[in-house]
Amino acid sequence: MLTALARTATRRPLTVMLLWGLFLLLGFGLGTGVFARLSDNVPEVPGTESESAAQYLDELDPAGSSITGVVAGTPVSEPGLRAEVERAVADVREVAGVAAVPDPYVTPGMIAEDGRALIVPVTLEAGLEDDAEERTLEAAAERIREIDAPDVHVSGGPLLGLQMGERAQEDVKNAELISLPVVLALLLVVFGGLRSALLPLVVAVGGIAGAFLALFLFSEVTDISVYAIQVTTMLGLGLAVDYALLMLVRFREERRHTGDVVEAVHRTVAAAGRTVAFSGLTVAVSLTGLLVFPSVFLRSIGLAVAAVVVIDMLAALTLLPALLARFGGRIPPAKTPEDGEEEGRFFARVARVARFAARRKVAVLAVVAPLLLVLALPVSGMSIAVGDARQLPADSEARQLQDTVAAHFPPGTGVSPVVVAVRPGTDGATTDRLRALAPDAETRRLPDGGAVIELRPPGEADGAEATALVERVREARGDAPVEVTGTAARLVDFRQMLAERAPWAALTVLAGIVVLLFAFTGSVLLPLRTVVTTLLSLAAALGVVVWVFQDGHLAGLLGAEGLGALSLTAPPLIIAIAFGLAMDYELFILARMREARLRSGDDREAVVTGLSRSGRVVTCAALLLAVVFAAFMTGGFSPILQIGLGLTLAVLIDATVVRMLLVPATMALLGRHAWWAPAPLRRAHDRFGLREERPEQPREKVPTGV
Repeated sequence: MLTALARTATRRPLTVMLLWGLFLLLGFGLGTGVFARLSDNVPEVPGTESESAAQYLDELDPAGSSITGVVAGTPVSEPGLRAEVERAVADVREVAGVAAVPDPYVTPGMIAEDGRALIVPVTLEAGLEDDAEERTLEAAAERIREIDAPDVHVSGGPLLGLQMGERAQEDVKNAELISLPVVLALLLVVFGGLRSALLPLVVAVGGIAGAFLALFLFSEVTDISVYAIQVTTMLGLGLAVDYALLMLVRFREERRHTGDVVEAVHRTVAAAGRTVAFSGLTVAVSLTGLLVFPSVFLRSIGLAVAAVVVIDMLAALTLLPALLARFGGRIPPAKTPEDGEEEGRFFARVARVARFAARRKVAVLAVVAPLLLVLALPVSGMSIAVGDARQLPADSEARQLQDTVAAHFPPGTGVSPVVVAVRPGTDGATTDRLRALAPDAETRRLPDGGAVIELRPPGEADGAEATALVERVREARGDAPVEVTGTAARLVDFRQMLAERAPWAALTVLAGIVVLLFAFTGSVLLPLRTVVTTLLSLAAALGVVVWVFQDGHLAGLLGAEGLGALSLTAPPLIIAIAFGLAMDYELFILARMREARLRSGDDREAVVTGLSRSGRVVTCAALLLAVVFAAFMTGGFSPILQIGLGLTLAVLIDATVVRMLLVPATMALLGRHAWWAPAPLRRAHDRFGLREERPEQPREKVPTGV
């Protein structure tokens, strides 16, 4: 099938390029509309108690969402400022969709004790449509910002989600502006020519367009998280470069064996193209674990990223062959071993390291494995949280508002409450018992006879005190028809969902990976060895992320701070994506090992040869991916910093420590048993397994009459 695909792309390269050009226009035109549809409702999980209570209150509670304005930097009792604030409050009350704006000068708790700050809370009407709510938010926020004071900031509620979406769009644009030139420079160094260097970027641009378009299409049927843009863009860009790099390196090798450019393209697709196709499938399977979770956030990211992987794979197997058929004649073939490139300087070093690891296998394992386990130790104390405006950079309006409130008001001011939905039929004793769980509890009646109790926890909205308060409410309610929602309740339910579904997600992914790797290698031990070494490197990378962002060590170097917990988005995404990328590199190496083993029959030498032959691709691909991930760490958005650092470390550790040391050591330890499979499975693989083989060499035509 791949050969037929390559022949189609090379027969009509202009048509293929035109179709991809239209796809790019669609992606960067229609696809960028997803930025206006981003949601920050990450912890919502359908079917949980917190979501059920939220839906109940949405239908009956006359109070809608709210935003907060803060005015600070000068004595707020000055007559001129007071008159201006009161005019602004009156104007905001007249905005369509606004339900209530209390006067901060007569409402208790709205003015700071030092007299240099005040809060203007704005409550919206319940049940507003998205467009109407956005217009209301914009009008109310702009009127508050017109107050003439040194510090005026507006954020919170749905406005915080919009501000995060804007920050996401800005960070994506900046990351692309940073990463693309650096990637181009590195590709110039790798290939030594502008034409070869530009081709991976063309495929990468296709991957980015596909990321935008896939997210836009998914936004038609589900919510798309503000984090999805960065994650899918960084992965789409990185994998596109990876696949194009593998194909180009193989194309230059095939050019050594034939002067026919089209034939070289066909051989490239038949050989490296199979690895690309299988790698894309493996990465996509690695992400299917996210589909096991009922979280809309995790499912939408899993689907979107899997779609982007498929788009990158198709671009490498169709667009790149078309480009090579059209312009590949100007790309020089790879140098021969005698020219000193492949088995020369760099590759000789890789081979020496691999031989050393294979020769000293026990010593290497005794040193490397404990080192990675030490790096992984912080994972044992990992905690996750929803997070707040502290995750944003210090120059963002939401962060400035939170910092201003923290500087002038008592701790807990403005913290989202634990919301208790008391349904009709609940006895008064239960209601009183629940109100007594927190001081200054507020209660309001609902039209159906129920009630809403708001309990203000000390500390952060999703801190330990808040989640403990949720547990106390659920324990104290007994059998009464009472449900708990709010930020802390959603976090509790999200953690429970992860704990219940994570084993099934892991089982799904591991089973899929083992089956796919068996189909690729014909071995039952290699998939198990691959999973163990990959999990080891992944745990080490995640441990460093916990050490930096949760515990606060060296976080300042990245423009962040220790928050006491990781964003609940980071661990599942780091694990899913890094695991898929590790499988990506594993397939690059195993493909070369198998070729060498089939050619020589020497198991140990096949390991060394496979590593040396794939060393350039894996090392360059890891470096390029690290550049892409690092570029997304320049935005200052803590969840993306966590994901970027985790993926950067996972890629670098996997491509160096694991692939150069653990792989040859474990392969040497297994010896010829590494490729073993029971006889029934061996026969099944011989019949159905996938192979990476070159097409037969074309026979020379014999002149008539000879």
